[in-house]
Amino acid sequence: MQSDMARRVTAELFGTFWLTFGGCGAAVLAAAFPAVGIGFLGVALAFGLTVLTMAYAVGHISGGHFNPAVTLGLWSAGRCANKHVVPYILAQVVGAILGAAVLWAIASGKSGWVPGGFAANGYGDLSPGKYSLSACLVTELVMSFFFLFIIVGTTSKGAASGFAGIPIGLALTLIHLVSIPVTNTSVNPARSTGPALFAGSEYVDQLWLFWVAPIVGAMVAGALARWMYEPDVLIETVVVEERGIA
Repeated sequence: MQSDMARRVTAELFGTFWLTFGGCGAAVLAAAFPAVGIGFLGVALAFGLTVLTMAYAVGHISGGHFNPAVTLGLWSAGRCANKHVVPYILAQVVGAILGAAVLWAIASGKSGWVPGGFAANGYGDLSPGKYSLSACLVTELVMSFFFLFIIVGTTSKGAASGFAGIPIGLALTLIHLVSIPVTNTSVNPARSTGPALFAGSEYVDQLWLFWVAPIVGAMVAGALARWMYEPDVLIETVVVEERGIA
């Protein structure tokens, strides 16, 4: 039992590390280098690809949450066992911090490098497009709601078996394409926490929004999914987790 939990927690740590390092790395390293020119599209694809690749790499071990909001949203939907919630979230936060730390170590190796926001999330003056707190709150709520709803739908009975990682990865890509200008896209409290710790106290002060909004949005979606997919939600959690979900 302890060995199984250790494997699950390690999978969540690796998956969240890769999401933070790969997605934020595209923004900090590649998008900031004009000759590469990947822009919003490239960063959005990078985040989607991190989830897609790790869903198939370790999703069959832990379910592939890589996101505290996803874990709590799936718990709300009846798809995550109580005993997994806290260990998963702790592993996700640690993974995100480690991913941001390695990214910082690489990025700071360039002479004259300026960290700026370090791919952190923010509202008001820290929003890429200077969007208000209310606009950023609505954005994160809606995006997190639909992200979790897509996760549950694509892993429900009747969905194409073994292919859930593809629509989930594409959903995260679409979410980034829409919301990068608004909040720099969170929908993931762990992903927000890692870079914020290196970006500065002003970003840390705004972290509350990127914990509250994604979790509320995902948990509301989970509650709705519990009703909408009721025959499937009643299936034991482990069945879904063995397939991998995100």
